[in-house]
Amino acid sequence: MPTAPTAPSAEPTPGLLATIRRTPFWAQIVGGLALGLILGGIARTYDVAWLATTLETVGKTFVQLLKLAVPPLVFTAILVSVANLRNVTNAARLAARTLLWFLITSLIAVAVGLVLGLLTDPGKGAGLSTQGLEAPEKAGSWVDFLTGIVPTNIATAFVEVNVLQIVFLGIVAGAAVLKTGEKAAPVRRLAESVLDLTQTALWWVIRLAPLGTLGLIGKSVAVYGWDLLKPFATLTADVYIGCAIVLFGVYSLLLRFAAGLNPLHFFRGAWPAIQLAFVSRSSVGTLPVTRRVTGRLGVPREYADFAVPFGATTKMDGCAAIYPALAAIFVAQVYGVDLGIGDYLLIAFVSVIGSAATAGLTGAIVMLTLTLSTVGLPLEGVGLLLAIDPILDMVRTATNVAGQVVVPVIVAAREKTLDLVAYNAPTGDLLAGPADADTPAAGPVGAAA
Repeated sequence: MPTAPTAPSAEPTPGLLATIRRTPFWAQIVGGLALGLILGGIARTYDVAWLATTLETVGKTFVQLLKLAVPPLVFTAILVSVANLRNVTNAARLAARTLLWFLITSLIAVAVGLVLGLLTDPGKGAGLSTQGLEAPEKAGSWVDFLTGIVPTNIATAFVEVNVLQIVFLGIVAGAAVLKTGEKAAPVRRLAESVLDLTQTALWWVIRLAPLGTLGLIGKSVAVYGWDLLKPFATLTADVYIGCAIVLFGVYSLLLRFAAGLNPLHFFRGAWPAIQLAFVSRSSVGTLPVTRRVTGRLGVPREYADFAVPFGATTKMDGCAAIYPALAAIFVAQVYGVDLGIGDYLLIAFVSVIGSAATAGLTGAIVMLTLTLSTVGLPLEGVGLLLAIDPILDMVRTATNVAGQVVVPVIVAAREKTLDLVAYNAPTGDLLAGPADADTPAAGPVGAAA
């Protein structure tokens, strides 16, 4: 006896996790940002203590996970990049030109900060009291900066996460491996394995960036609120406008006229790293993504493996150029100190030469104290800026990372080694995982017209 036909089964409804996985990563970040703003506003408006605590815990845990990978990531990335310079044609010239462009872009960035500060007077009318403010226990100085590069104890450099000292150790170890040659090949392979392991583990943390964004933004709104911005309104606007001018204006002009490239392709390819830097506030934490997007923009792998880790620890247009210039003018005006032409030139010099002191971690307090102490401004002024620092640090770090990508692209284009096919059709989705993160460029191609 024939059986009755059964009704076709309905398609299973995709679960929440599957839906999230199919959502573009940038949309996840934006969703976390919007939800964080809403929850932070609720926690502050209705004084929901447990919600504020939860948001702070989520954000703090995300940053701690990023920082956990900093020592092995920085050391092995620098070691491997220096050791592999033997595979790079004209390595010395590439390194020199990379450093030159770092200095050029930093000088332009600090000039933008100084001009904005002089035009807008961010410290005048702020109405901030300086009573009871204390100078930081440890201020940056040129002597500390120079002597602090060399660690007194190797273990201490890693335990205390002194990024500048870790960079020094990585450069020395990489140079030794490069000089020793094949006898040191096992050390190089071990470092490459540790680097791959660290980046894989860090990739899992990066996948949590939307959740980290929710916590970090929500905590800022819940703890500080919008009222905090009132006395710092001009300074905040200056920092964001200055970073936007450098990020979208200066870099675009350099890409167009110094490298002959379409800037729109650059931003399409580099955007995943820029947005992650914005929410994480860590150039070093963003390093795996920065390396990935640099390769996808057509920069040869061997050169990118050197330039990107080097830039992540020394190239800070936001934290070490725009911000110190504006902050110095702000502090001077709050304390009623008149700055002269010589002071502004000194601020520019400190910002361009001392950027390595920032060393890729969240915040720019070391660089700020170095600038204030060099110019002779009260270090107590740092206390005025601590509360607003997390809000400013987001756009500063995004600008830092964009600069860390744009310089290798410009240098590779001018050296005729940029893969224009990759540059003109970059892919930036992070959800594919780290396996294809470092696809080498197809080969030398002439600069774009």
